[in-house]
Amino acid sequence: MSSQINPNNVDGNYPVAGVPNNTQGFRDNFTNIKTNFQYAEDELNDLESKVVLKAALTGTTLDNNMGDSLIYAAKIQDFSATRVSLGVVPGSGSSTVTINYAAGHYQTLTTDNSITLAFTNWPAAGSAGVVRVQMSISASGHTVTLPSAVSVGTSNLQGYASNVISFNQSGVYEFEFVTNNGGTTISIFDLNRNRDPIYLPGAEDLAASAGASLTKTTSYFSTAAAETATLAAGVAGQVKVFSAVDVTSGNMVVTVTNAGWKASGTGTITFSTRGSSCTLMYTNSKWYCIGNNGAAFA
Repeated sequence: MSSQINPNNVDGNYPVAGVPNNTQGFRDNFTNIKTNFQYAEDELNDLESKVVLKAALTGTTLDNNMGDSLIYAAKIQDFSATRVSLGVVPGSGSSTVTINYAAGHYQTLTTDNSITLAFTNWPAAGSAGVVRVQMSISASGHTVTLPSAVSVGTSNLQGYASNVISFNQSGVYEFEFVTNNGGTTISIFDLNRNRDPIYLPGAEDLAASAGASLTKTTSYFSTAAAETATLAAGVAGQVKVFSAVDVTSGNMVVTVTNAGWKASGTGTITFSTRGSSCTLMYTNSKWYCIGNNGAAFA
């Protein structure tokens, strides 16, 4: 904007010393000075209400609300995002946990039971909104129900079925949610787990009476006597391998939840020879054998 203050309408040579001066000249100067002061006040007030400040002006509260104004061609450094801690949820309140986009772009929560997520205050359609949610899942079996708008990126999401994410173990999980149409359609990104549930790297030495890991592909074992173990329900597409390193001292019997070779309920896999092994895949909410070398199914 151009300032309306006009220093040229004040006669700096008036009054002239040593001669009679018309009082109109005084009045003109005073009027123009007053007008310029008014312009200055109006323009300063306008600036104070609109400029971005490093600190609050004296007697005011800092408010750098940009009102969705465009900032461009900017080089930034050492920026941070506001972290919003939602605490332990649902606690004693409703199971619905609302992620308020306007509150901050990084939000954290800890579950003490299953929850349902909701979103509010996304940017208007035509602008993209991104929010990350860190979830500390305190116990296996907790679920997070997503709103129906979360419909992009769910096909390879571990533990996902019908807008519900099931967690088979406790831990810290982080998800990113993105929309560009005001929340009508929301994409989800799993940020700290492998997006392909078929590939779960790693192996474990399966102990007697233990539950087989659902985060490692292979469980191998050597028995000191007859031993047992268990396998819990998996997630769609998950692969699990059992390998008998040495069972000469006693068989290993693994009890499997949702066994595909049974009409319903659990089944067992018995390993009675060294080197016996099998490969299972979790499909349609059941474990099915897709490869077998000497293991007995019952």
